[in-house]
Amino acid sequence: MSVNDHSNITILKEIAELLNEETDLIPMLKGALSKFLRGTNFETGWIFFINEKGKNELIAHENLPEALEFNNCHHLQKGGCWCVSRYRKNELKKASNIIECQRIEAAIESKTGDNADITHHATVPLQSGDERFGILNVASPKTNKFSEEELELLESVAFQMGSAIKRINLTKQEQEIALVRERNRLARDLHDSVNQLLFSVTLTARAGIEMSEATEIKDTFKEIQQLTQSALTEMRALIWQLRPKGLESGLLEAIKAYAEMLNINLTVNVSGVIQFPSRVEETLFRITQEALNNIRKHAGVQEAIIYITVTPTDILLVIKDEGRGFVIDPEKSLPSIGLQSIQDRSAALGGSADWVSQIGKGTELLIRLPY
Repeated sequence: MSVNDHSNITILKEIAELLNEETDLIPMLKGALSKFLRGTNFETGWIFFINEKGKNELIAHENLPEALEFNNCHHLQKGGCWCVSRYRKNELKKASNIIECQRIEAAIESKTGDNADITHHATVPLQSGDERFGILNVASPKTNKFSEEELELLESVAFQMGSAIKRINLTKQEQEIALVRERNRLARDLHDSVNQLLFSVTLTARAGIEMSEATEIKDTFKEIQQLTQSALTEMRALIWQLRPKGLESGLLEAIKAYAEMLNINLTVNVSGVIQFPSRVEETLFRITQEALNNIRKHAGVQEAIIYITVTPTDILLVIKDEGRGFVIDPEKSLPSIGLQSIQDRSAALGGSADWVSQIGKGTELLIRLPY
């Protein structure tokens, strides 16, 4: 065994240990890339995730030259490249030398910083079995071609990364399944205990009204009945949020059913094909739930309009009412937990949440999620 072979085995071992220990995807990939660069002749590297539609996202990079790092890695974020194109066509099967790179060329031509003599790069797909996740690119100064040995080492590291990505994705899926099961259990418990108890109190109050003759006692029972009925509505809404019935029949049906439960007359307008990944679908449903809850509690109206527009890159969700409206002080926190939740849920998927509201003229909520 040569000294170089021993060195490569050591690098692969250290990277394997890091990949096995980490549970957070992005720090894991950054750490593995950093170790790889420190132990080899490669000096810089970056990782793209590429989704099923071919959209690429720069998710990690290390030791980029000034020209590539300029303006939040502008030249890596924008434009085309041979490696991404080959990946999209499913033609990138193993580690390869790149003869030319449009992104690097654009960075050099822009003269926005030193390119540190980086002109070419090697590329390798990140995959595990039939599952593909993206590509790993690495480069060195004054190098336009890497040796077979270097490419084999790059392939080995990419294989390790692909396996680790799949492991973390499976772990997340298991956690999501466990969370759904726990939500279902809690929803059943609330329905079987608290919900039934409140229903019994409502019946008791109704009987008290019918049996009492004194006006004050009747009024007291009426108040108990109204309060209990409100609590029942809140409880049913909470159970819905824990376990959204009807979502298995589609997003629109679930939204309409939830609005009906809240006694809100809802108009839904759709443009584009409504077929989303489960996580996006649930996020849209949860956001709509929060918005409809806010309308029921604060707007003072029982009508709302929803617009869902699907473009090639985004999902736009607009929820409008003509209720009381509100004014937000920029220096203060949001006026409701619901609005904060909507903002957080949108941000979790890389989207945004904005609203326009005016006292006496209603509220318009605009959600934009990348798709």
